[in-house]
Amino acid sequence: MDWLVPAVLFGSFFFLVFTGIPIAFSLGISAVIAGGFILPVDVIMAIVSQKMVSGLDRFALLAIPFFILAGVLMNNGGIAHRLINLSQVLVGRMPGSLGHVNVMANMLFGSISGSSSAAAAAVGGTMGPLQKQAGFPPEYSAAINVTSCITGLLIPPSNVLIIYAVTAGGVSVATLFMAGYVPGILMGLSIMVMGAIISKKRGYPVSERPTLEHVIKVVLDAIPSLLLIFIVMGGILGGVFTATEASAIAVVYAFVLSVFVYGEIKMHDMPRIILDSVVTTAIVLVLVAVSIGMSWVMTRADIPYLITDSLLAMSESPLVLLLVINVILLIVGVFMDMTPALLIFTPIFLPVATEIGMDPVHFGIMMVVNLCIGLCTPPVGTALFVGCSVSGVKVQDLIGPMMPFFLSLLVCLALVTALPQLSLFLPSLFGLH
Repeated sequence: MDWLVPAVLFGSFFFLVFTGIPIAFSLGISAVIAGGFILPVDVIMAIVSQKMVSGLDRFALLAIPFFILAGVLMNNGGIAHRLINLSQVLVGRMPGSLGHVNVMANMLFGSISGSSSAAAAAVGGTMGPLQKQAGFPPEYSAAINVTSCITGLLIPPSNVLIIYAVTAGGVSVATLFMAGYVPGILMGLSIMVMGAIISKKRGYPVSERPTLEHVIKVVLDAIPSLLLIFIVMGGILGGVFTATEASAIAVVYAFVLSVFVYGEIKMHDMPRIILDSVVTTAIVLVLVAVSIGMSWVMTRADIPYLITDSLLAMSESPLVLLLVINVILLIVGVFMDMTPALLIFTPIFLPVATEIGMDPVHFGIMMVVNLCIGLCTPPVGTALFVGCSVSGVKVQDLIGPMMPFFLSLLVCLALVTALPQLSLFLPSLFGLH
C-alpha cells in the first residue's frame, strides 16, 4: 500500500507525457489522480489549487520574469557578435581556434542571456558559416556549439538556479549564483580541451594574430555587455540589492544598452520583445505552480521518505548513492526538459542527499550540471534541436561527433559530484556559506 500512491503518481504522469499532454497539465492531472487515494478528489483539487497560488507568492520568483526579459533584450540587442569578437581575441591562437571561440562566446552569451537555446542560436548562427569557410566540418562545428551552449546556465545570472533555490527551500540564490561559476567554467574548459585534442589531431586551422588596434577596439566594444555580469553580481555580493532587485536592474541596463548605446533595438520592437518574454515567463511559472501542488501530494504520501529509505537501504556509501542518483537524472534528462525535472526530482532526491551529509548547495549544482547534459540529447534536448536547426546538420549525423564532448561533460559531472569544494569554494570565500 505504501508504494500505491507513488506508482499511480509517476505512472499517470509519464503516461500523460508520452501521450502528448503538455508537462504542466500532466503534473497537475497526475497530482489530482494520485491525491484521490489520500483524500476525496474535490478536497485534493481545492488544496492543490491553493498550493499553486500560494507557491507563486514568493519574492524570489519575481527575479525570473525580469531575468527573462533582460535575456530577450540582450538576444535582440547585438550582444552576440560583440562577444564573439572578444572571444576571438582571447582564444583565437589556440589549435582549432574558431571552435574555442564558439565555446567562449557561448559561455559569455549564455551567462548574460540565461538561455542555452538563445546561445546556441545566436552564437551558432554566427560561428557556423565562419567555421565552414575556414574548413571545419559542419558536424564538428554543430557538436561543439550544442555541447558548450549549456555552460551559461551555471554561470549567473541563471534562472534554473533560482528555480532550484525556490524548490529546495532555505537555499540562498546569491550562494547558488557564486557556486555555479567554477563548475560552469570547468565545463567550458573541458570542452575546449577536447576540442584542442581533436583539432590538433585533424589539423584544423588557427586564426591570424590580431593587431593591437583591433584588440583594443573589440575589448572596448564588448565591455558594456560584460558590465551586466559585474553590476548584477557585484551588487548582490556587496549587499547593495538582492538577487530579485538585481534582476530589475538588469532589465533597465539591458534596455539602455540595446536601445540607446548599441542602437540594435528600436522602440517599435519592444511590444514583440515583451510578448516573447511574457510567453516564456508564463510557461516557466505555470510549471513552478503545478509542481508545487504535486510536491504537496508527494509529501502527504511520504514519497520522499519512501525513496530515501529505499536508496539508503541499497548502500551505505555516499558515492554509490550519488552515482545512482546521477544515473537516474541522466536518464530523466533524456526524456524531460530541465525545468520540470528540477521541480519534480529536487523534493525527491534532496532528502537523500542531506541524509548522507551532502550540502544542499553542492547537490543543487550537481543536479543542474547533470540535467544540462540532457539538453544536448534526443528526443527532447532543446539545445540539440536549436543547434541542428541553425547548422543544417541532421540529429543522427551529430550524435557521433558529440560523443567526445559528452565524455568531457561526464568527467566534469563526476568531478563536481566527488569534490564539493568546486561548488562551495567561492561562496565560502565571499562569506555566503
